[in-house]
Amino acid sequence: MRDVIAIGGSLGAVAALKHLLGKLPGDFAAAVFVVIHVGAGGNDLLADIFDAHAEIPVTTAVDGEHVEPGHVYVAPADHHLLVIDGIIRLGRGPRENLARPAVDPLFRSVGLNYGPRAIAVVLTGMLNDGAAGLADVKRCGGLTVVQNPSDAVAPDMPMGALRASDVDHRAPLDGLAALLIELTHEEAGPPIPVPTDIKLEVDIALGRQIGSEKMLNIADPVPISCPACGGVLSQIKSWPPLRFRCQVGHAYTSEALVAESEGAVDEALRVALRIIEERVTLSEKMADDADHSGFAAAAAAYRRRADEGREHAETLRYAIIGVASEATAGELEHDGRAAAKNPGHIDPESS
Repeated sequence: MRDVIAIGGSLGAVAALKHLLGKLPGDFAAAVFVVIHVGAGGNDLLADIFDAHAEIPVTTAVDGEHVEPGHVYVAPADHHLLVIDGIIRLGRGPRENLARPAVDPLFRSVGLNYGPRAIAVVLTGMLNDGAAGLADVKRCGGLTVVQNPSDAVAPDMPMGALRASDVDHRAPLDGLAALLIELTHEEAGPPIPVPTDIKLEVDIALGRQIGSEKMLNIADPVPISCPACGGVLSQIKSWPPLRFRCQVGHAYTSEALVAESEGAVDEALRVALRIIEERVTLSEKMADDADHSGFAAAAAAYRRRADEGREHAETLRYAIIGVASEATAGELEHDGRAAAKNPGHIDPESS
């Protein structure tokens, strides 16, 4: 039987999970694992919130506990939630797609350990964490389910999952519970060989060092630096989605990498603008000093340098305004683009 369900989401997923878990019956036999992007400083309140709406017990996952059927386990803050040989493991491996906990490591671990018995579900959320993990569950013989993007508060994660693999089922939020109940009553297929790269990425999420040689087995170096540590990124060979990892283990889909890079570009422009403006001020003071000393030619040269600096500063200022305008437009379109850089805030629907 299909008796293991992994669910991942971000923006809007708290309300979605409350609704979904509230529709599961008290005799629901599958074990359910939940990852929602929360910040490193979270207080692990999600399990209590969900437990108040569910007939089956919901608790925050604890490292080393044995998985029980008919129980919901919620990832705690700042730890990847993984399942290894029927035991919960909380990994402190590098962030994936700007998040820890991230959805991809959970999906890979249930695919690796349960194969055709596993069901993976992607809910509403920003960017596309979960897309690669969902594809990996499929590669392990498991079933994949996606919330209808048109039904989601933030359609990015469902859309990313649909683009990354041939998803088995998609349904509106109101229909997900009934679908999961139906799927858990079906017989699972026979186990199939698990690709070695999936186990390697699960090891990374656990915090294990894999070394450069093993990384070369799953990825090829590219001339792009990691935003988190500055190391060289390598492009993961299994795709879609297009993904990258550094030697430390930080992982990004291309969408997450772009989102992270936008902030770095804006910061670099602002630093450059500050340096140029300081040089303009210094050039003006040097021109005044040259005037007072009777060196007219030197004063004129310093003022020309100051004028050139002002022109460069104006060019940078317009560039910064353009970057800021794009970011603002993205925030309005996606109900908060800033959530992409810090997806960890529990949304107001969780109270």
